[in-house]
Amino acid sequence: MDARTQIVVIGLGYVGLPLAISLSKKFQVHGLDINADRVAELDRAYDRTGEISADQLRESTLALTCDSTSCPPADFYIVTVPTPVDAANRPDLNIVMAATRTVGAMLSAERKPIIVYESTVYPGVTEELCRPLLEQVSGLNCGSDFFLGYSPERINPGDREHTIDRITKVVSGQNEEVCDRIGELYGAITSGGVFKAASIKAAEAAKVIENTQRDINVAFMNEIAQIFGLMDLSVWDVLAAANTKWNFLPFTPGLVGGHCISVDPFYLSHRAEQLGYAPRIILGGRSVNDGMASWIAADIHRKSGGAAGRTLILGLTFKEDVPDLRNSKVANLIAAFRAQGREVVVHDPHADPAEAQHEYDVALNPDALNSTYDLVVVAVPHREYHERGLDRIVASIAPGGMLADLKNCFPAARRDAPVAVWTL
Repeated sequence: MDARTQIVVIGLGYVGLPLAISLSKKFQVHGLDINADRVAELDRAYDRTGEISADQLRESTLALTCDSTSCPPADFYIVTVPTPVDAANRPDLNIVMAATRTVGAMLSAERKPIIVYESTVYPGVTEELCRPLLEQVSGLNCGSDFFLGYSPERINPGDREHTIDRITKVVSGQNEEVCDRIGELYGAITSGGVFKAASIKAAEAAKVIENTQRDINVAFMNEIAQIFGLMDLSVWDVLAAANTKWNFLPFTPGLVGGHCISVDPFYLSHRAEQLGYAPRIILGGRSVNDGMASWIAADIHRKSGGAAGRTLILGLTFKEDVPDLRNSKVANLIAAFRAQGREVVVHDPHADPAEAQHEYDVALNPDALNSTYDLVVVAVPHREYHERGLDRIVASIAPGGMLADLKNCFPAARRDAPVAVWTL
């Protein structure tokens, strides 16, 4: 595989952009996204996800476009679009199907292209749903005119250690030759090597269980946190002791949001139900995690004596130190507090105010820490809150008020804070 290899990456979000940037260091790459504003921002060397720096964008040879007709015929088309769930938690494949139609219209049998899907799906989607649509739109035959592969994305927003150029990349193809070519492609950009899965379905399944496993383990932590809460026993004290055992798994409780861990289990359970199997552990874990925000709000309300005063929420994004607001369960916490009659003020130094307003009807207040509250909730442990320190955060709490520390951001608070402290 040489530098003349032509690649089109479809979708330039958290997954597609880092991949396209890395590939462009070795190959001829076009990045395609239907969001013209996103493409314009990238053209100005600004990545709203914070995954790629301005210097990286300026130095990259990646060609950006929102017009599929401007992309040349390619050897590889890599689909990296979102796969959310709908309001009933059923897989919503509309975006990946739309991307498939776009790719189908771009295919040329002359180059015998390979279409690689990275989007998280349940086993069977690539071959059973995407393949016939590609054939229908293109008028070409899969297996002779074009070929299929799957390589699950492993991007972790905000993670600067497990980046695309360091991780082991799982690859698969509809035959051994295709798998080898995909392996060669990804092997050129990562020092972590590639693992060739036994089949496309095996690779799809590997991706969906990676996040489902985490979801189930966190659900167990959340359940024991609730049990220990009935005993006035901090789960953090219990975990500090249990983690001294060599084979104890270091999961922690908390709100489970984001685009992956809180979504992927529904893809697996959906496919299981299609096959006549009723998943119990998977959906049980989802139920526990989805109910965590309501439980936290209710327990804080109970331990604060049912007061419905002014409340400050610190952090809205789904995890610390990233701007990603997708499926943030802090929004559920805010809704639960509002239902209690609380006046809720929200602060987050990383979230985009317009997006917060649009997605959750939450107005971010950048000056919120300059006022006082009956309750301050450290919901997301952004580095800015660590740096601000316990004393300055406590200074925002009115006499008789309470500090709620969801992720044990300030472990000394229960001992040193001059206010009541709630924690898991």
